[in-house]
Amino acid sequence: MAAKTLTIDGQMVGAAEDQTILEAARDAGIHIPTLCHLEGVQDVGACRLCLVEVTGINKLLPACVTKVTEGWEVRTSSERLQRYRRMVLELLFAERNHVCAVCVANGHCELQNLAVSLGMDHVRFDYQHPRLDVDLSHRLFGMDHNRCVLCTRCVRTCWYIEGAGTLNVAGRGEKSKIITDLNAPWGDSTTCTSCGKCVMACPTGALFYRGVTVAEMERDRGHLEYIVTAREKKQWIV
Repeated sequence: MAAKTLTIDGQMVGAAEDQTILEAARDAGIHIPTLCHLEGVQDVGACRLCLVEVTGINKLLPACVTKVTEGWEVRTSSERLQRYRRMVLELLFAERNHVCAVCVANGHCELQNLAVSLGMDHVRFDYQHPRLDVDLSHRLFGMDHNRCVLCTRCVRTCWYIEGAGTLNVAGRGEKSKIITDLNAPWGDSTTCTSCGKCVMACPTGALFYRGVTVAEMERDRGHLEYIVTAREKKQWIV
């Protein structure tokens, strides 16, 4: 496989031709913030937090779905990009009802961690305060639409790792939400295998194990990557 050479934040980086900017940057020890990206699950470029600047290209490019190109000069942390990322986070907080102090994922939330690391200390936009429900119909798990950021990590995990196809996205714009089957209560789903992979994939407190309380929801992110890697290497075939 051919190798590509590019510059990321002034550092010369080598990458395989099928790698994305995000993969090349992480291999080189360069951090690019993400929210919808999850190791072991295909990327869709939904959150736009990983946008980077490339010399000679006017628009910003999502690092998670943009393949490396020979000779590119990439910037990942300019002041322009930092301002943009803070704005994206502010919009996410304003769109739903994220009250960290009473969230099961408080202290273990990727959205919360990003807000801290990017210096988001206030929200400039009007909070929408939508009236959203919490689905507690499943015997093991709960789904709180108030805390969902529509990253679709749970959907992609359900479809491409578990293969159940239970979760999907319905609606458009501010009406968008995660649904089970044809918008049936989660507990009534005929396709859910109760594997819990979607709960492990969630970056916030939107999906959780029933019975956990404030700040108790911790996840093993590496478990999903392990499953995918084991399948690709055929480690489970006797």
